[in-house]
Amino acid sequence: MTSQDYVSLIKEPSGTAPLVFAFHGTGGDENQFFGFAQELLPEAGVVSPRGDVSERGAARFFRRTGEGVYDMDDLARATLKMAAFVNDWKTKHPGRPIYGFGYSNGANILASVMMARPDLFDRVGLLHPLIPWEPEPTQGLIDRQVLISAGRHDPICPWPLTQRLVDWAGAQGAQVSTSVHDGGHELRQQEAYALAQLLQSPAGNGAA
Repeated sequence: MTSQDYVSLIKEPSGTAPLVFAFHGTGGDENQFFGFAQELLPEAGVVSPRGDVSERGAARFFRRTGEGVYDMDDLARATLKMAAFVNDWKTKHPGRPIYGFGYSNGANILASVMMARPDLFDRVGLLHPLIPWEPEPTQGLIDRQVLISAGRHDPICPWPLTQRLVDWAGAQGAQVSTSVHDGGHELRQQEAYALAQLLQSPAGNGAA
């Protein structure tokens, strides 16, 4: 699998700036966060892929059989494919920091890749993730920076599962930060600020 495996919007990085992967939510596409990523880090490279699964016309990164019920076989397929895709870009930019963020379904594929290949990303922003399974332990996340954001009354991503993910990431030794509001599945300004803090903080510093 190569960097051509997804329809993507791409901006090459300048100088020593990081390479940022942006993953859209269900029904979004490669345009959803491409400009936002550039606003956050103007010198960075940006890779924004479009999910290769269609759910009644809505793009996703893996299939599901119902709300919150994942096709785990397809998730495994998608995780392997996306990990290879990211790794191909990482190989093309040796030594460059690799960051990733995603919202909803984009956060879920990013989380799954992070769990399977913790070596790929230096910093990860998971905005309203839903991880309904119990991840296996890994030592690969030690000192990796992970932001998890959520709404306490999110009808799609129940708060107890988000808290479980926060606890899991902390138990793996990740530098975990959170941004939690009292709303639902919508993204709020405080989450954008927390993501900016994660991506813009100097090397060696945790996210605020």
